[in-house]
Amino acid sequence: MSEHRFVTLDVFTSVPFGGNQLAVFPDARAIPESSLQAITREFNFSETTFCYPAANPAHTKRVRIFTPGGEVPFAGHPTVGTAVALHALGGLGKTDGGVAHLILEEGVGPVPVTVRPEPGGATFAQFSVAKLPEIGPSAPSRGMLAEILGLDADDIVGTPLAPQAISCGIPFLLVPLRSVGAVSRSRVRIEKWEATLKSSWAPEVFVFAKDPEGGDSHYRARMFAPGLNVPEDPATGSANACFAGYLAARASARDGTLAWTVDQGIEMGRASRIEIEADTVAGTVTAIRVGGRAVLVSEGTLRVPAP
Repeated sequence: MSEHRFVTLDVFTSVPFGGNQLAVFPDARAIPESSLQAITREFNFSETTFCYPAANPAHTKRVRIFTPGGEVPFAGHPTVGTAVALHALGGLGKTDGGVAHLILEEGVGPVPVTVRPEPGGATFAQFSVAKLPEIGPSAPSRGMLAEILGLDADDIVGTPLAPQAISCGIPFLLVPLRSVGAVSRSRVRIEKWEATLKSSWAPEVFVFAKDPEGGDSHYRARMFAPGLNVPEDPATGSANACFAGYLAARASARDGTLAWTVDQGIEMGRASRIEIEADTVAGTVTAIRVGGRAVLVSEGTLRVPAP
């Protein structure tokens, strides 16, 4: 039996017990490979991360990300939360004017993250995607998506804001809805999802609608990932990175930095706020950033049986 230190955080929130939960093992070198998935399922959060020395000495750490369904090459809230945890525990990263700069080696490649502690206990972190948006195959029809989501076809917006499959490391099917009410009514009908989306290029579904209460650049969203054993995720940085690319491609502005905020997790009782940005040059997306706050919630040791 061996003992391994972990911390947990709530990510994309400034207060405990909101946002998306994350477990981080800051030094996972002695954890048996065969135990990583079992540990992830023991926590039963949407993701758990395991940190190792970086392959490139100029980088901060190598990070492996697991969902209850398996390892993934990239995810947003684990990137934000792991950067916040590593900086809080060890002061890692080059500091410039109170902002620390970390580079996390993930399956998708090196991911730069800036970390900025704030008064009151929360820390803001923002990462730049290693992979710019990749457009996938055509989305299913509005009628089919309505059946999958338990909605009416009229709830789903058509051209030019039509559903689209996009990946910044993990593919998501982005589905625009006409109202916040439709977002709240959404649910995945598993039998319909299994018959249509399960084996598709982008089986995970991100639904969204403009939320006028938060201003013209504010949205409400939900994300369903039954293929990753995550029925619903309270905050999904990787999906929101795709969303930034989706919005930037449809924006009237052709040059400069565009910014939006997204609330997610409301229906789950774990309110999250994600801040997304996209840089564009002549209408082409050149960079995407995703940021939010995180708070440390707990720490301890986990006992792992010998393999």
